[in-house]
Amino acid sequence: MKRIFLSIVFCIAVVTAMPIMAQEESDGGPPYYYVNVPVERVYAYKKGYVVAYRTGVLVPGLAYLYLPIEWFEDGPRVTEAVSPKGEIILLGPGKSWPYLTVYYKDGEFSHVRLYVRRERTHESWGGIPLTVNIDDRFEGVEDIKLTY
Repeated sequence: MKRIFLSIVFCIAVVTAMPIMAQEESDGGPPYYYVNVPVERVYAYKKGYVVAYRTGVLVPGLAYLYLPIEWFEDGPRVTEAVSPKGEIILLGPGKSWPYLTVYYKDGEFSHVRLYVRRERTHESWGGIPLTVNIDDRFEGVEDIKLTY
């Protein structure tokens, strides 16, 4: 009987000590984290993509991101370690709605993935008239700052 009691106490001690040991070995969490943002509309422009998204539920509004086309190009790179800052993922037919995933590494902007519908006739695609000039909004863009 004493042996069973000691076995139970030992098991309880091991079970309670394991999470504590796991926490001590942790190095501060994962280096990457991401934020998903549902997209209202995506506008293709000669200098990149304009992404409109909702800022809040209680006080709804729209905010705009300006993603330079250079982020999405797969041109020649100096090294393989240098990757583009952006990726376009084409969604197939169905009910899936476009969204944006912003990745951060160690708290700094890393890269973005823009999930858009393949069909340009989908209501999530918008057009910017040729007479509108917003070239200045794409200059000097180095990261993404989301507003909520």
